Order: sequence, then C-alpha cells, then structure tokens
Amino acid sequence: MAIASIDPRTGDTLETFAALTDEELDRKLAAAERAFRAFRRTTFAERAAPMRRAADLLDAEKAHLGTTMVEEMGKTLASAVAEVEKCARACRHYAEHAARDLADEPIATESRTFVRHLPLGPVLAVMPWNFPLWQVFRFAAPALMAGNVGLLKHASNVPRSALAIESVLTRAGFPEGVFQTLLIGAGAVGRVLDDPRVVAATLTGSEPAGAAVASQCGKRIKPTVLELGGSDAFIVMPSADLEAAVKAAVASRTLNNGQSCINAKRFLVHHEVYDRFTERFVAAFEALAVGDPMEPVDVGPLALESVRRDVVEQVERSVLAGAKLLCGGRAMPGRGFWFRPGVLADIPESAPAYREEVFGPVALLSRVRSLDEAIERANDSPFGLGSSVWTADEGEQERFINELDAGQTFVNAMVASDPRVPFGGIKHSGYGRELGVPGIRAFVNSKTVSFAARRQATE
Repeated sequence: MAIASIDPRTGDTLETFAALTDEELDRKLAAAERAFRAFRRTTFAERAAPMRRAADLLDAEKAHLGTTMVEEMGKTLASAVAEVEKCARACRHYAEHAARDLADEPIATESRTFVRHLPLGPVLAVMPWNFPLWQVFRFAAPALMAGNVGLLKHASNVPRSALAIESVLTRAGFPEGVFQTLLIGAGAVGRVLDDPRVVAATLTGSEPAGAAVASQCGKRIKPTVLELGGSDAFIVMPSADLEAAVKAAVASRTLNNGQSCINAKRFLVHHEVYDRFTERFVAAFEALAVGDPMEPVDVGPLALESVRRDVVEQVERSVLAGAKLLCGGRAMPGRGFWFRPGVLADIPESAPAYREEVFGPVALLSRVRSLDEAIERANDSPFGLGSSVWTADEGEQERFINELDAGQTFVNAMVASDPRVPFGGIKHSGYGRELGVPGIRAFVNSKTVSFAARRQATE
C-alpha cells in the first residue's frame, strides 16, 4: 500500500508521502539510540513536564486533529474530537502517576532489597488506522514516562495523523529522537525489528501481522505486546434492563463506524427476551443516520475500499450459508466507501461470520436458551478480547466474570478502554496489557537490587 491520505468519503487521494530511504531510516534509528542514552537519565518530573504540555496541545488543537482523522479514515467528527481528548487524558494520567507506578518496591529479606523498574530503550510501535491518535498515545504516554523512546510505524493510510503525533510531542518539549514517526511500508518493518538498536515492539492490528512481528521478535529475543482482533460477545439475559441493553448494543456495534476491536460483534440473547430485543435492535439499526462524518451523523464511511469489500463479502457468503439478513448489510452507491449497517441472524457454524471478525457495522444476532449455552457460545471463538454481559442476577454475573474467555468483562456496560485500567486480550486477541499499571510496566526491566546484609556487631 502506498503511503497516502485517501478520503474515504470520496475515494480521492489527498496527499502522498515518500517512504524513508534506507539511509534516512538508519539515521532515525541512530537518533533514537542517542536519545535514549540521555533520556533514560531524566527524572519522572522532567518527563512529566513535556507530557503535560502535550496534553495541553492536544486539547488546544483537537478540532484540527479531529478533522485530520475524519479526512483520513472517516470517523465522525464528534468521535474524532473525543479521541483527541482521551489522548490528552492519558498523557495527564501517566504524567501524574508514573512515579508512583514505577516506584521502587521494597522486598522483605535479611538485607536491603528492592525492585527498580528501568527503561529498556527504543520500542517500535506498529499501529492501525482505526484510532489514529488513541492507539499511539496509549503506547507513547506510558512508554515515554517510563524513560523509553518511541518509533512509530503507523498504518500507511493515516500518514498525516502519524506526523501530527510526532509534531505534538516534539513541540511539547520532548528531546530530539525521543519520539519519531517512520514513514515506511510494511516491508520495511522486518528490518527495523532486526536492528539491535530496537529492543522491543508493540503491535495493534490483525492476527497475521501480530504473528509476523511476534515471530521475528522471538527469534531476536525481544519482548512484544500484541493487541489483535476481537469478536466480542454481548450477552443479554432475562433480568437485563432491555432498553439500556439495546441502546448500548447499537452504540457498541457502530462505534468508530463499526471498526473497532472492542466493538460488540456477537449478540447472544436469551430466548425469553430475544424477540423483544431483536425488534428494538433492528429498528434502531434501520434508523441510523449514515452520512458525511463532518456532520452530526451516527455512522460515516468505512476507512478503505478493501475493508468495505471484505465486509460485503463476509455478509454475502454468510447469507449463502444460511444466515438471515434482517436489515442493511450492503454497500451504498456513489463515490467513497459507504456501507449500510446491518444485522445478521441465525448464523450457522459454516458461515464466515460465525468465526471471523467482521470489521464493519454488522451485528451477529443469536438466540440462546440458558446461561450455560451463552457462556459456551461466547467462548466458541478464536478471539478473547472483551465481553459485555447484561443481567441483574449476581450469580449470573459471577459466572460470566469467572468463565468467559476474555481479557475484560463489563457488567451492564459496553466495553471501553480507560488510561487507568489494564487493556488487552487472550487467545488470538493477543497477549500483554496496555494502559493502567501493567501498561507502563510493559517495557521496563524490573531489576532486583540487593545489598549485602549488615554484619552484627560482636563483643
């Protein structure tokens, strides 16, 4: 894929960018190594000052940055501005809490012993297009506050966003080389991972991309954090507040135009409330306003023609396999990558939508007859990122919390990320955690320090 900003509203190319030459890339890697030697010696207070300034810049420029995201990947302006604000909150969170989260941890032994958390060095972040700023800042804020330096290989369709992130952090006062955007294609990632100056990597993206990065880093004994796909279950039991559940279900499935790893995708509804839920759910989908994301609409275009093509094909193949299309689920005419959100029901195991992640606003609706069946169906997936359960029964809540195979379970709420809370998945959804305390400790050397025991005085 060329490094280019393509407006998904029209399909027009807005701007193209030349990829770094080998020599230019080498200079950036050398700059990262030099920067780390000095940056690792800075104090938490010295790192927090530019991190807070970065937050201020994000807040001041949120309209411009939000518009950039709209133009590059089609999210609604309201959600884009909210994304920038969330990045600012993450910067302030880690500026405030890094010293506490990475403080020396005393260990009770016969001598003075403690664990000190020290930075590793330059970390490569391979990031996706769906949250062009948030995905990066949720890595960059903790990594830089820990004393690491960042190298960003962003998705090739959001280069303006990638360069804007580097600009914000540079203007905030982080030293030269501490955070750099690498305008490179996917083919150059391997070279960066092989370089001994790069000590670790984090990737948010597809299963194949995650497997490739993890495999290459494994050969070089470099740590990785992976946040991959998701096919999150959204379970509705008879005791649920049905109105609230439907509202959250629609919001979760259409968040970010349906292009989020933690969108609720599989809706498992108890048979006692299935008909009532389905009637309201389908009506809400049919009422969604699809249009120019710069206007107050519910859903904008999909980010890429390839994304729309994949979603349309998954829907069509699933219908051929026996699934029922209750509404929408089709490409819309005209220029751009427009798609009408839809609902599929009664999906057989042979249908692509049963096991594949559908990365677009298509809800997969199924009837379940018991708590046990809901758990079994929810876990019958290669993914294990998030889960949302709707029930007022505390016993059912405990069963879901303990038995759902997922990195997070939200009770009577839709899944969301928060700088204060660890985020990540299991199974094919990846490993490791971002955000919270685990996020800032993802790329540190937790070094044990022990002093010789003091000899007791003898008479």
